[in-house]
Order: sequence, then structure tokens, then C-alpha cells
Amino acid sequence: MHIGVAGNIGSGKTTLTRMLAEHYGWTPRFESVTYNPYLEDYYKNIPRWSYNLETYFLAQRFKDLIEISKSDKVIIQDRTLYEGVYIFVANNYAMGNLSKRDYETYMDLFNVMASLVHEPDLLIYLKCSIPHLVWQIQKRGRDYEQSISLEYLKGLNDRYDKWISEYKGKVLTIDKDDLDFENRPEDFAVITDKIDAALYGLFSQA
Repeated sequence: MHIGVAGNIGSGKTTLTRMLAEHYGWTPRFESVTYNPYLEDYYKNIPRWSYNLETYFLAQRFKDLIEISKSDKVIIQDRTLYEGVYIFVANNYAMGNLSKRDYETYMDLFNVMASLVHEPDLLIYLKCSIPHLVWQIQKRGRDYEQSISLEYLKGLNDRYDKWISEYKGKVLTIDKDDLDFENRPEDFAVITDKIDAALYGLFSQA
């Protein structure tokens, strides 16, 4: 089984992925952020490095999906192949950070890859407001993220909402603003109750 965790920058995807993996005994797959060779350059000059960064992410996520398809374990993935394309690449193209030529080349590559893999069995979407995202980004203090503009975050959020509204697979939306699942066990239990209901037909008694 393949479970994806989706959400904007600072929404808590990595933390939730780790906690759910520990709780259920699932195998986690984390996004290639700490060792992505383009990330710092990207945030310094987004138009120059967009194609490089997004192509790197695409390759890593596709390799993850190939390995996931061969596994008999339950695997939970921090960010999916699809949101990388429909959210981040689409947003960069709309903002003029990707040329039409680079965007079309990228989409040709993605469409070939997408024809060979499947969507997650369950997509967990962490929905956050812009103020909450800004607070989370400032809190974790990654230097290369401090220059992210509000316009950029808002563009991503708008695209996430549109993508989720049109998503054809099974999706569970979690309103993250009112939950501190990392520090409050009762908030984490709200999420696991919803996941149990989505996967196993169990209903929360709360």
C-alpha cells in the first residue's frame, strides 16, 4: 500500500510522515531536501534554477515510486510525484520562472513517467493558512527558506486547493492550523482516527 502526505512548504509533512510511520509501523520515504544539490541556488535565483530543481525532484520521486511499486510493505511518502508537477512546476510556469520550452519538455518527461506508475492508495493533505505556514517556516529556521515570498506561498496554496478539489483518488484533508500533532497526543489521535476510518472503515468515537 502507498500513502502520500501532501502539503505546502512548512505544513508539517515530514513530521507527520515520521510520526505515522512510527505509529503504524509503516516504511517512510522522505523528500530529497537536505541533500538536493539545487535547493539553495533555487531560492537565491528561482528563474535560473527552476528547471534544474524540478527535474531533480521529478527523477527522485519517480525512482521512489518504482521502488514503492515493488514493495509489499505499507509505504508512506513525504510529498508525491503529482504535487511536484501540478503545484510547484505549474506555479513556477505561471510566475514566469519556467520558460514555455522548459515547461513543455518537463511535462513530456512527467507524462511518460506517470503512465508507468499509480496514484497513492490514500493521499493525506495538510491544509494550512499562509500565516501558519510563515510561522512554521520561521520556526524551523532554514536559511534558504527565509527569502520565500508571501506571493509564492499564496500561489502554491491556491494550486493545492484546486488540485485537491479535482483529485480523483482517495484523499483525506486535515486542517492543520488548529492541530499541533507533534506536541499534543490528542491532536495526533484526531488524525489517526481519520486515517483508520479512511483505510479500514473504522469511525472515531470522539
